[in-house]
Amino acid sequence: MTAPHRARSAQPALDRVDRRILDHLADHGRESLADLAEAVSISASSAQRRLRRLENEKVVRGYRAVLDPDAVDRGLVVHLTATLVDHTANTVGRFERHIVDLAGLVSCHHVTGDVDYLLRVDVADVEALDVLLRRTLARVPGVARFTTMVATSGLVDRVTRI
Repeated sequence: MTAPHRARSAQPALDRVDRRILDHLADHGRESLADLAEAVSISASSAQRRLRRLENEKVVRGYRAVLDPDAVDRGLVVHLTATLVDHTANTVGRFERHIVDLAGLVSCHHVTGDVDYLLRVDVADVEALDVLLRRTLARVPGVARFTTMVATSGLVDRVTRI
């Protein structure tokens, strides 16, 4: 479940204008090309050409809607750590196959330190969390321990910025 990483040398060269375009898109992904061009002080044709190149080079990998978590029954943000019983390919593979389709999963990272994985799961409420823990996560093979941390407030939750 590890995210693919590009080698340093394979990363596209981004100039100051490209970075301004990307920064603007992070907050205003649905704006017209004319508005984007005006915001970064370039012509619409230049903005279109640069944006197309950034999309083709997979610097811009897509566009998403930001949903109201409460409106879609995902108002409770939960961070979990998972510690596996061992680190064999079989155990890691089974864990990742089970976790990837977990309802409400926002992110899952293989991490360094005392735990093996850090997950973010958004659920409706404490009752939904209880169901997730008892009926779903308790059945994930190869896990020695899950630790759960419920977010009581959100300070920053942003998309990748440059």
